[in-house]
Amino acid sequence: MATLTKERVAKIKTDPGQPRRLPTDDAQLTAEQRKALVELGESLRVKQLQPVLIRPDGTLIAGERRYRAARLVGLETLDVIITEEALSESQLRILQLTENLHRADLKDCEKWRACEELLRLNPGWANKDLAAHLKLGESTVTKYLAPSRCIPDVQQALEAGQIGITAVYEISRVPAEQQAELLRLKLSGASRDGLAERIRKQKREATPQVRVKRIACPLPSGVSIVASGAELSLDDLIEALGEALKEAKKAREQALNATTFARMMTDKAKAGTRSA
Repeated sequence: MATLTKERVAKIKTDPGQPRRLPTDDAQLTAEQRKALVELGESLRVKQLQPVLIRPDGTLIAGERRYRAARLVGLETLDVIITEEALSESQLRILQLTENLHRADLKDCEKWRACEELLRLNPGWANKDLAAHLKLGESTVTKYLAPSRCIPDVQQALEAGQIGITAVYEISRVPAEQQAELLRLKLSGASRDGLAERIRKQKREATPQVRVKRIACPLPSGVSIVASGAELSLDDLIEALGEALKEAKKAREQALNATTFARMMTDKAKAGTRSA
């Protein structure tokens, strides 16, 4: 049973398990946090669009920012919904986190900790189950959980606000022994694309190179491209195709036909020369 009513702000108390980590003491709020809460409080003074959700004993279930804002600007009462429904700890955390994720953003580290806690409370859940309960895409939840796959230094950098969750996700994609170097690169100013390229390079270096004498690439168009050599790896093929494409484009600009192009490339190969 739920009841919509008004409640004195002084009788409402916060739940210490809330995913949002605002300081308990208003005096410890940052200037940015205080400004945002005061603005919200003044808007509540004009009209409260959504009630906060509380238990019969006044414990806050959802709506901490509205409660803190009202307290900060000195509002006497708030519209509340009092629910007597018995909620498990997991259900309570889902409700609190869902509201926060779809309204005022939590810090990246708060999203991580909250998602991690929900998985702890529900050992049988996979990421897709968590995503379904939070009304989020599975890829988004995977990103929020990326810090759990990182070394402590990366987690601490996230907590300190030195890097964001996207950078953490990129770093989480490599083995733990390579993460410290990527963190150093990110902290020194590397871009997201630069970090991603470094990760790709590390993966290539960590992957054993299989070498063959001939690589055939039949294409859906019916054309087949064949590369041959003493010892060819996939990286060698990529480099060779890039070089061939460059030469073919140059030949087209010179109005050469396919026969002339093939003869020219044969001569260049014998002479051991490349186009500038």
